[in-house]
Amino acid sequence: MKDYCLSCCSTADLNEQRFRELEINYIPFHFNLGGTEYSDDCGKTVSPTELYRRMLAGEDSKTSQVTVNDYIRYFEQIIKSGRDVLHLALSSGISGSYNSACVARDELLYEYPDSKIYVVDSLAASSGYGLLIDKLYELKKGGMDIDELYNWTEENKLRLQHWFFSSDLTFYIKGGRVTRTAGYVGNILNICPILNVDFEGKLIPREKIRGTNKAIKRAVELMQQHAENGLDYDGKVYISHSECLDDAKKEASLIEEKFGNMNGHVEIYPIGAVIGSHTGPGTVALFFWGDKRVD
Repeated sequence: MKDYCLSCCSTADLNEQRFRELEINYIPFHFNLGGTEYSDDCGKTVSPTELYRRMLAGEDSKTSQVTVNDYIRYFEQIIKSGRDVLHLALSSGISGSYNSACVARDELLYEYPDSKIYVVDSLAASSGYGLLIDKLYELKKGGMDIDELYNWTEENKLRLQHWFFSSDLTFYIKGGRVTRTAGYVGNILNICPILNVDFEGKLIPREKIRGTNKAIKRAVELMQQHAENGLDYDGKVYISHSECLDDAKKEASLIEEKFGNMNGHVEIYPIGAVIGSHTGPGTVALFFWGDKRVD
């Protein structure tokens, strides 16, 4: 059986060590901070702390997706190494990178007809996207070939649950995800909206919670409601955060207290520069396997 490579974008929001442990190739997005362009390289060039400090100081942070030519160069390097490719793209509900990857795939398969390049719209984001990659690594190590794994991914990707909240709506307002009036009132009243990623991979506001501690508690309640097997959930849990590690740890502690059968401890990662450029500081995102997203 021909060897194949698991691949994703930097927006899976894992750290460099975790990408290496999972043997994952990733292609970086780019972002422009204060007029200078950087690669989204797991915080090596611009750390999350520096990113949010500069954003709060008034520097604009804008992101750019991976281009078709970037994908062509990236995929071709893997193909020339003698491997096929299974690539997971950031959700098409929030980025056009999936379409760019598909165009690159089609061009390369014309030139390399004996190769396989599968491109999957993950319908996921941040470390939820990372949790999906984690699962695919386990299945690949368990012996699944690329065709089986591609089919499994398409059949199961909507079981990946995303629930998150933010204690600071400033950059949600700036990006148009929250109206200026609602955001202003929300910040004054300490409203922490609960959002999730729907079945189309889009970010959807679901509830309004007043206060960070109540938002943390509500996120854990939603996990109990949606997790596979409820309180008997035995899968992995990831949390990502944007410069609010204490809140992430509080949520992780509560989850580990309630879900005694889960696989290991909750893994916590910083939200990367691309996703973080849109959330700003104060976001905590929770990811786990559960019921299929249908709305």
